[in-house]
Amino acid sequence: MQIQPVIMAGGSGTRLWPLSRAAYPKQFLAINGPQTLFQQAAVRVASLASDTQIVLEPLVVTNEEHRFMVLDQLREIGMAPMAVLLEPAGKNTAPALTLAALQAAAAGADPVLVVTPSDQTVTNAPAYVAALREAAQAAQAGGVVILGVVPTRPETGFGYIDASATGMVREVKAFREKPDAATAEKYLAAGHYFWNSGMFVLKASVWLDALRKLRADIATATEAAWAKRGATDQAFIRPDKSLWTEIPSESIDYAVMEHTATAGIPVRMVPLDAGWSDLGAWDAVWDSATRDGAGNAVQGDVLLQDSRGTLVHATDRMVAAVGVENLVIVETPDAVLVADKSASQGVKHIVASLAKSGRSEGNLHRRVHRPWGWYDSIDQGARFQVKRIQVKPGASLSLQMHHHRAEHWIVVSGTAEVTVGDKKIMLTENQSTYIPLGEVHRLANPGKLPLEIIEVQSGSYLGEDDIVRFEDHYGRK
Repeated sequence: MQIQPVIMAGGSGTRLWPLSRAAYPKQFLAINGPQTLFQQAAVRVASLASDTQIVLEPLVVTNEEHRFMVLDQLREIGMAPMAVLLEPAGKNTAPALTLAALQAAAAGADPVLVVTPSDQTVTNAPAYVAALREAAQAAQAGGVVILGVVPTRPETGFGYIDASATGMVREVKAFREKPDAATAEKYLAAGHYFWNSGMFVLKASVWLDALRKLRADIATATEAAWAKRGATDQAFIRPDKSLWTEIPSESIDYAVMEHTATAGIPVRMVPLDAGWSDLGAWDAVWDSATRDGAGNAVQGDVLLQDSRGTLVHATDRMVAAVGVENLVIVETPDAVLVADKSASQGVKHIVASLAKSGRSEGNLHRRVHRPWGWYDSIDQGARFQVKRIQVKPGASLSLQMHHHRAEHWIVVSGTAEVTVGDKKIMLTENQSTYIPLGEVHRLANPGKLPLEIIEVQSGSYLGEDDIVRFEDHYGRK
């Protein structure tokens, strides 16, 4: 059997602000260990490989902004994608899965797709793998198989699956919307309701046939955009942008899963009891974390005194808390969140307020990741800005110029190849150069170690949109 992992890597994770932001969402963060949630998802699905199950390289569905994060994070764990499918705009999960099914079937094969979000976690990986193997075997015979999480509490934030009471592979009777508290209590007591995890296992042909039968509008529009996709750039595949805008936005559940009975499509469920969490808000992060005897969960440089049931995540500075209870405290270089743990779902309203007021903290971290590395804006004033810049080995920034600012570059470590006008110079540690306003220039790292520089900008306007690119390796010209 051939298994084709499909990793959904969209979404912004606004409920985990300020750690998760639109330009660097939670799936690309290491929240509960050394690997990011995206990396954990890729490793878990790769673990399905056995003597009878061949696991192919993953298909990843994401967007333009995050495409190089996907490649870099897979490279860090020694993996490469089968392809990275880039959605021109978010259209929910049904069109995203359709892209993956079309790509999986492009060469005439019909693998079993294991579809998983990239922003979940489990604490019992062997149990997860065992459940997915059962699901893959059942899906090989046809129909749709979903993973239903064994509920541990009367949760009102998840949809539920009503399934038969016994067996490893169970019949799905119905899908239920997110319940109120009383209904959730009844579901928990009944013993045959499961949380809908958003993980699906089915053949590519099964999904495409089901979508054409139940939502022909989505199928036709997505296939049209796929048929006019551009040439593959590295591992990136882009459906036609103008045709993509015509696709209705819909989830897998609403488009197909909730209507399978009327279409005669068999749907089964495998129970998942593996310490699963969608880490949908900070209270869920606390719930899945390792806690001390007082119920506190900490990460980073944290000191607690007489505190209970509290989550503290320190990114950049030491955080101390005294006499607090049931709080969430999250520190980043440019924002600090303090919330009652029971109200952590409300963080999304803070993010909405930031967007409404035009503030950047909802979208960007102070450290901004780019395909070539990152920059950190460490200080700024009316006519100056200081950045710490790191360039990956072998990478380079675009050939560019600025209308409103000049720049001074000081090499902290590594070797810099600097183009200024028609001259090219090499700089090493403690050497510096000056880029006059309006001069065409480029910074590159020809070495095998990261290059780090301090950049001091001065001028009348210091925004990132004051960049005119002439050449760029990353398609941003």
